[in-house]
Formats: sequence, structure tokens, C-alpha cells
Amino acid sequence: MAFSSVQFLFVFLPLALAVYWLCPKRLRNAVLGAFSLLFFAWAGLKGAAILVLLAGINWLGGLSLGRLAHKRPLLTVLVLLDLAVLGVFKYAGFAAETVNAFAPGLVPVLAPALPLGISFYVFTAIGYCADVAVGRIAPEKSPFRFAVFLAFFGHGPSGPIVRYGQQAPQLDPCGQARCVSADRFCYGIKRLVLGLAKKAIIADQLALIYAKVAAVPAATLPAPILVLGYTAYMMQLYFDFSGYSDMAIGIGEFFGITLPENFDYPYLACSVGEYWRRWHISLSGWFRDYVYIPLGGSRCRLRRTCLNLLIVFTLTGLWHGAAWQYVVFGLLHGVILCLERLGLGQLLSQLPKFFRHLYTVVVLWATLIIFGAPGLREGLAAWRGILTWQSGARGYTLAAFADTKLLLILAASFLLCGPLQALSPRLKKALYERNAPSPAGMVLLLVLLFLGLMRVTAGTYSAFIYFQF
Repeated sequence: MAFSSVQFLFVFLPLALAVYWLCPKRLRNAVLGAFSLLFFAWAGLKGAAILVLLAGINWLGGLSLGRLAHKRPLLTVLVLLDLAVLGVFKYAGFAAETVNAFAPGLVPVLAPALPLGISFYVFTAIGYCADVAVGRIAPEKSPFRFAVFLAFFGHGPSGPIVRYGQQAPQLDPCGQARCVSADRFCYGIKRLVLGLAKKAIIADQLALIYAKVAAVPAATLPAPILVLGYTAYMMQLYFDFSGYSDMAIGIGEFFGITLPENFDYPYLACSVGEYWRRWHISLSGWFRDYVYIPLGGSRCRLRRTCLNLLIVFTLTGLWHGAAWQYVVFGLLHGVILCLERLGLGQLLSQLPKFFRHLYTVVVLWATLIIFGAPGLREGLAAWRGILTWQSGARGYTLAAFADTKLLLILAASFLLCGPLQALSPRLKKALYERNAPSPAGMVLLLVLLFLGLMRVTAGTYSAFIYFQF
């Protein structure tokens, strides 16, 4: 049940809000927990059962960590248990296929369905246990508060990956931080509408271009069409995921829960390192705090720092999916970041901002071809076709992959992903300020809501890309 689906927008969310606000405050966490469980159960009862099991284990584990003098053994067990569950459902099939590639038939290939949001709530649980173990936070005693923290349906499916220290003040349904004023509720509506517009009006339309390109073998397509298809994918990915994040933040505000921002106009970055500080901020921060810094971070010699970067970004790539294309994507970004540390970054700093930005966009686009292709082999074939500027098979024309409307949406996406906001600070402020919108802003939101709902009710929406991760 995607946030941009008819079932969610017209049934689930209104029902959750009605029951939540009609219940006494002391019962509201139980209501949120129940609706969150229903949300995950909608995607599969097995996935919901796994979520409940992991929530119970990590809640009890956190309480035990708070009492023990020597916490590392239990923390190790909890982390390994969380990762084992993630490994079984997400990586077991990939591991078996890799082994069978060298020794056919040696290992049976199992491909269990991936539970919704497992990559996100497993990392949330690991971060919680680690923070309790080092004394950064006190363990949560209430199972209902812990359930809202771990599995609130607003962030559970695709993040952001929340930290208990940030969320704790908002977990008390009777607390001041949980109060929802009219301005706060209106701000939630604004973020929900903006996110829906990003998803339904832009991302889902760009997906039509990419889907047609990806459905044809890359070796047979003319280079200009490959460029078009993977450019559309790059923009689709941003508007899809940032649209989801906007909707998640808006939904959180309805219930008095402020979620962290997950995007800061990443396509305006002037280096790959800066890009990762702007893209999927909660994931980058998680890997920084729980993997990179414990490995030694940047406090080591340069050689060890580069090794740490390679480890972190290989894991980041693998987190996105159980396939070699994601591993290669992560390795490529790790290598690029090492090069920026070894001198490329200093060289770039001497160039005008335009050329630093151009370098970043080209590198991102090239690596996202590997990330977004139907497989590693197809991604490499697309690279080869673009670098050799292949003519492809006869009969493929631009009109077969994108009409004028889709090309205009693609052109508009180039402006709306950050450049327009950078050129107009007042527009950027208006999009995300918490004050009530101006009359012109209200009209714009109503238009976007109307267009977004038209797409949703027409059945042209699709699941968010990061739901598969």
C-alpha cells in the first residue's frame, strides 16, 4: 500500500487519523502501533510477524543492555541476530546464486519475499541497541512507545532511518512535543501534497520513459535513446524518493511526530562527497556513525581512511539490493571518494563552481546507469553503447520512447530538482516554511493536489522505488 495509492489516501490515512484523534491521549501510541502493524500486514502477514518479532527482541534487548555492566556480548548477539534476519530474507538468494555460479547446483537457491521496510527498521533497531550500549540513550521501557519509534507507518516502509535520541521527546502522546497545532497540521498537508506531486506528476511520468528503454536490450538501442532513458531514471529516482520522504514527513506531522529531513537538493552538489551529505541523509549518517567512525573514520592514516571508505560504500551499495550491480555501484562511489581524498577534491576546489557541479552530475549519472539498469550486464552494455555512441538497430526513434509531454516533464525536472530553488530563495523558503501558505501558495497546492489525485485515481501510480530495498 503505497502512500500514493487510493487505498492509503482515501481509506487508511483518514481512518487512522479519525481513530487517533478520537481516542484518549494515553491510548494514542497503541492506536499508532496497531495501524502501523496493519500497514505492514497489508504487504504480507509474514513480514508483519517478522517486524513484531524483531521489535520484541530489540525492545527486551535494550532493557537488558541498560542493566548489564558488560554490554558488548549482548550487543554483538543482538546485532548479529538483526543482520541474520536481514541476510536470510534479502541476501540468501544472492549468496546462493553467487556460489552456484562457480559450483553449479551446490547450494539450493531460496528466494523468500522481502518483507516491507526490513532494511530500514533493522538498521533503526541496530542503531538503537548501539546507542543504549554506549550510554548515549536510556532504554525505552514502554513497548508501545518503542513500537511507534521502530515501526510507525509514516517512516517504516522506506525511512528516514530514525534515531531514538531524536524521537524520544515525541514518543509521549501527552507531551508538549506531540501537540499538533493548526499550523503544524497545515504544514503536514503541504509536505504531503508536495511529495504526492513529486511522485505522481513527475516521477511516475519519467518512469514511463525509463521502463520503455530498460525493456529493450541496451546493445540494440541508439546511444541518444540510452542517454534519454537513464537521464529520465536519474530524475525519476530523485523525485520518487524525495517525494516519499516529503509525504512521510507530512504524515508524521499529522500525529505530532517530526521526522528528519532526508534530502537537501543533492543534485546541486559540487563533489560526490557532498552529494552523499545531501542524498538519503539518514542512511549516510547511519553508516558514518555506526560503521565508518568505529572503523577509525578519517582519524587514521590516509591509506586506512580510503580502506574505510571502500568498506562503507561497498556495504552501502549492498544495502540497496542483493545484486552485483549494487555492489559495483557502491565500490565505484567508494573509489571516487578515495580519489577526492587523494587530491582530486583539491583539484576540483580550484575550478569554478559550474565545472565542479558538472563533474558531480556526470559522475552520478554514469554510476546510476549501473544502479538502475535491469542488471550489471545491461548496465555495462549501456555504458559501452554510450561511450562508443552506437547507432543501434534500425527502427528505434525518439518518439517511440517519449512524447512531447514526457520530454517537457523531463525538462521541468531539471529545474525543479534544485536549480530553480537556488535561483529563487523565496521559493525555496516558501516550500518548506512552517507558516501558513500565502493565498498564491494555497492555490498552487490545490492545483498540485488536484493533478496528483487525478494521476492516483487514474491508476497510473506505481510503488516507490525504495520499497524494493
